[in-house]
Order: sequence, then C-alpha cells, then structure tokens
Amino acid sequence: YSIGRDHMHLPPKVTDRAFARLTEIGAATQGQALRIAVEGGGCSGFQYEIALDAPKDDDLVLEKQGEKVVFDSISLPFLENAVIDFSEELIGARFTIENPNASSSCGCGTSFSM
Repeated sequence: YSIGRDHMHLPPKVTDRAFARLTEIGAATQGQALRIAVEGGGCSGFQYEIALDAPKDDDLVLEKQGEKVVFDSISLPFLENAVIDFSEELIGARFTIENPNASSSCGCGTSFSM
C-alpha cells in the first residue's frame, strides 16, 4: 500500500506581509487577486509570472482578510511548499517566491530550474 504523490502536495504559503501589501494596493476592492504562475522559459528553464488577475474557477485560492492569492492547477506542483512573501529592499519592493523545489535560480529571482 502506498500513497500516490498526488496526495503529498503541500500548498504554497503566503506571508502576512504579502497579504498586507495586497490590502495596501487595494487588490480585493478591485476584484483582483495576486496570481502566481509558472511558465516555461527564463534563463533557468522556468519563470514566475506574478500579476494581479481575477480568480478563475479551477484556481487554488489562499485567502486572508478578504485578500486572495491564486494559483492555477498547472503551476501548483512547481510551487509545492513555496513561500510567497513581499520584500522591500533597495532594489525595489516586490513579491518574492522562496521555492524549495528549485534546484537553481537566477539572480533576479524570477526564473528557476528543477
């Protein structure tokens, strides 16, 4: 008896800071959610797509205080156990993804390989 890998997925986590930033920019009041997606391409094979978008029917939705972060079903396995955060540094303020599945990533933090 074994449990299939499908049952072992740990959803991504979203920090309070990331949700607070969505509140600051008024995402929910505009009917928008923060979409985190993974696409082919980028300097390391995959790249993150981070955008404000309306939630879709088949999205995984993580919600806190009315703000939503959404993930499509195709991107979800690549983001297993990842942490979505918001960072304010000298290079600028941005949403960040700390992904334990990425074997290598580029300096800009937007692409990775597995």
